[in-house]
Amino acid sequence: MSHTRSKPELLQTVVRHLDIKRVDVTPLVDMMGETAFSARDLARAGRILDMMVRDPEAGVILTLAGSIVSAGQKQVIVDLLRANMVDAIVSTGANVVDQDFFEALGFRHYQGDKFASDAMLRDLMIDRIYDTYIDEEQLRVCDDTVLQIAETLAPGAYSSREFLREMGRYLAERDLGADSILRTAFELDVPVFVPAFSDCSAGFGLVAHQVRHPEAHVAIDSVKDFRELTDIKVHQGTTGIFMIGGGVPKNFVQDIVVSAEFLGFEAEMHKYAVQLTVADERDGALSGSTLKEASSWGKVDLAFEQMVYGEATVTLPLVAGYAWHKRGWEGRAPRRYARLWDAGAPTARQPMASPAGVSG
Repeated sequence: MSHTRSKPELLQTVVRHLDIKRVDVTPLVDMMGETAFSARDLARAGRILDMMVRDPEAGVILTLAGSIVSAGQKQVIVDLLRANMVDAIVSTGANVVDQDFFEALGFRHYQGDKFASDAMLRDLMIDRIYDTYIDEEQLRVCDDTVLQIAETLAPGAYSSREFLREMGRYLAERDLGADSILRTAFELDVPVFVPAFSDCSAGFGLVAHQVRHPEAHVAIDSVKDFRELTDIKVHQGTTGIFMIGGGVPKNFVQDIVVSAEFLGFEAEMHKYAVQLTVADERDGALSGSTLKEASSWGKVDLAFEQMVYGEATVTLPLVAGYAWHKRGWEGRAPRRYARLWDAGAPTARQPMASPAGVSG
């Protein structure tokens, strides 16, 4: 196929990551709180995020779904981490592997055209994410790097948190990706979970690793992910969740309340909850299910919950920027959840009743 434009011509204008520190949006968001509709919802969400950060008893869990990093929101997440406003992250693999780790290796996302010929892009080995481009040849380097990391580990079943910590260590030891989510989380002892780990570039690398070592290899255990997330809930008690999008990360984090109760612990519902989403509840899908609905399952308290319907590249900088500039995070004690498993999981240190319906 002939092309009217070359690959270098198409991959010219990089996506710049938005910096919430540069603009104080608090006056704007406060004014939005005096209006109506989604503007007032967004202002309330900002106030709730600020509340959960200020609560000395609360741990804050951030969830990421959709394509956040490729859309220029990576620095927002890193700024929240560095301000000690996030204590754990649960994400899709696309955000932290295909996009964040990918950029940490020195590659970039590019502004593109949603009306471009996808057949032409495929022939040029350019992948399109709506109106952004990514170089498929560079993405395969990312896949191969995951393979290399797997090759250095002892065979066995790892939680995604354990494997992602090794990916963060890989970057830190080589001084790569100073503004990477994974590296920053590694350096600050913030655990990162990807419950559907194989559903991204990491999956290709791990498939290759297991083909090389069919009898003894690294595997990712999503049940271990769930157990470790439950450990956080049991350890902290009071929790707040800040959810960007929905999907698997949303469900895993909401479910840890039920999991902790099933194990015999007294687990309070998530005290604070904010979700930024474009999903509609009417189709019955999880991403659009309301936080009020989650309360019927015993997952989310209704006192401080807020849904914000709007696309995350617009709503996230406003909500996160509002809480950042309110500076309630100053002096907040770091939780350093990544160290929990170094000392032994909380569930191993506390008496555990028999799960409901199970005789002990």
